[in-house]
Amino acid sequence: MTVQAISFLTFLLLFLGVGIASARKRQSTTEDYLVASRKVHPWLAALSSVATNNSGFMFIGLAGFTYRAGIQGVWLQVGWVIGDYLAWQFVHGPVREISGRLDANSVPALLSRDGKGNARRLTAIITAVLTLFFLGGYAAAQLKAGATTLHSLFGWDMSVGAILGAVLVAAYCFSGGIRASIWTDAVQSVVMLISLLVLIGVAAWQVGGPTEVAAQLERIDPELVMLAPTGASFGVALYLLGFVAGGLGAIGQPHILIRSMSIKSTADIKRARRVYFLWFIPFSILAVSVGLYARILLPDLMSTTTAAGVAATAENALPEMSQRLLPDLLVGLSLAGVFAATLSTADSQLLSCSAAINQDLFPRWRDSYTASKIGTLSLTGVALMIALTAREGVFELVLTAWSALGATIGPLIILRVLGIVPSNRTSAAMIVVGLATVFGWRAAGLSGGVYEVLPGMLLPILLYGGLRLTGIEGERAVSSAS
Repeated sequence: MTVQAISFLTFLLLFLGVGIASARKRQSTTEDYLVASRKVHPWLAALSSVATNNSGFMFIGLAGFTYRAGIQGVWLQVGWVIGDYLAWQFVHGPVREISGRLDANSVPALLSRDGKGNARRLTAIITAVLTLFFLGGYAAAQLKAGATTLHSLFGWDMSVGAILGAVLVAAYCFSGGIRASIWTDAVQSVVMLISLLVLIGVAAWQVGGPTEVAAQLERIDPELVMLAPTGASFGVALYLLGFVAGGLGAIGQPHILIRSMSIKSTADIKRARRVYFLWFIPFSILAVSVGLYARILLPDLMSTTTAAGVAATAENALPEMSQRLLPDLLVGLSLAGVFAATLSTADSQLLSCSAAINQDLFPRWRDSYTASKIGTLSLTGVALMIALTAREGVFELVLTAWSALGATIGPLIILRVLGIVPSNRTSAAMIVVGLATVFGWRAAGLSGGVYEVLPGMLLPILLYGGLRLTGIEGERAVSSAS
């Protein structure tokens, strides 16, 4: 076994050990399994949120996007950070307060219960199915992303990487539930940040600082240093606003919201927000930097002539640069960072899917600790099968799932934190409009000009406003959030 593989496997054992160790704090209740008894320390929740949010999309997707687009890649992440900040500033606090007051252990439960705790079953079922379908596919994409990385660097069969990831996630999630996920995510976020710092440090030593990077990029292709986005067919303002909506789309992701629902108190959200952005912003800068440095150091990644081939090789910018620049021991660290990014998202998503089954689709199992654990194992098996058989591109799956959840659950969350619980019919109509907008926008080829989450979130909210103005959606749908 090579030094790279030994180093990599050592970090995986660390993650597994941390997850299993968390089981010492567990209580044999569904509330503890799904929301850690709402006692998670804010800094742990923040680091976990960073790892969960910044999955393979940032390590592989953002680096690859910046490799192809150049400095224009900054627009995506600037907008994303702004949108994410708006979510933390205005949404996560009320989500924690309302979920605690209503004793909601899942996002569908949060959306379907009124101020008295009574559930709107149709809303619960629809949002639970959305969670299972899109978040389950999202989790499978994470397993596939990790397997692809191991295959490209070690030559391991794709099934080996997918099975390895699934076994690790199942082992520590079965042992400690969401607490195990949060603890391991926190450790993984540290490994992810260190691996990026090491890689960028070596790249900067070889190439130079920002001035030299810009000069070399301009020699390769002047368009790589153009700040104005070339695909902004609706204008720069809407182009940026689309990515702001993309960042705000985090409020539609159950695996992210559940971290806020698990924090000790609403007052701790502010502390968690500070830690989150102190970690998230450096992540963003480093991920963009990887793409820019890789374009200079690895120009051969663009040698393929097909569009699909270009995208695939560009998205391997980070692991390929690690392989070529770092000593074997540090390659294992870097690869562990990439693999950790996929695991830290997959575990959270599978737990959220398990909650949707036991808390919302089959509420008679709501208080069954055993059923929750069996659900997690079963869903991990399903996600593994999808990862082994799916032909779709990893990041196409991720972007589709993020957009769909942002445009369906996101608008309902906004209304919920405003104290509004729409009727079953209105909720269903908003979800249909959100989904239709996302897929219609993508099919029309408009996503390059404005990211589809913007119209996907806006139109359902406008629909609700129209129904209220016409009296179709009456006062009975409004419930105080205080």
